[in-house]
Amino acid sequence: MAAILSNLKNTVIAGIVLAAVLFFMYYSYGGYDGATFSKFFMRFLHVLSGVMWIGLLWYFNFVQIPNMAKIPDDQKPAIGKVIAPAALFWFRWGAMATIATGLILAYLNGYFVEVMSLGLSEGAQFGHRMLGIGMWLGIIMWFNVWFVIWPNQKKALGMVEVAADAKAAAARTAMLFSRTNTLLSFPMLFAMVSAQSLFGLS
Repeated sequence: MAAILSNLKNTVIAGIVLAAVLFFMYYSYGGYDGATFSKFFMRFLHVLSGVMWIGLLWYFNFVQIPNMAKIPDDQKPAIGKVIAPAALFWFRWGAMATIATGLILAYLNGYFVEVMSLGLSEGAQFGHRMLGIGMWLGIIMWFNVWFVIWPNQKKALGMVEVAADAKAAAARTAMLFSRTNTLLSFPMLFAMVSAQSLFGLS
């Protein structure tokens, strides 16, 4: 067991194997066809990538940013040069995967137009509006990650050389937009969950 848990790659592989076992149990019980399974699998990938994205967003805002002032100056480079770049890699690609799988899932379920139009298209239901609100909030958050937070973080972390005052301004901009995404994450998650729980959209 230690050989599995002491190596991240082995841990992830073991988790995937266990998930595959559950998949065979799920599939054999329900007798699902290919179309039903594709929706299920895409939803699984959407939730998985969303956990990665929002988990890291909350890590930055609830753990790293509030505690940076407590870290001695001589230890801060370890955060900026090692921890933050790795976390930002998974953060931005988690955002990309979440958006991509969510849009594909909406298409597979046949309500892409209804949710993207915020339930204003013909035949749409209130549940489509709620899901659409969640999706548009997610799209705004994804945009912030890729086109505001990441470019400014590259300056703040020294990946892109800029003057000291520009570096400080970039760090503040990245922080403010990260806080914006934290703020939006709560209504986004509420809209997503309510659409499934209250209106039967999946």
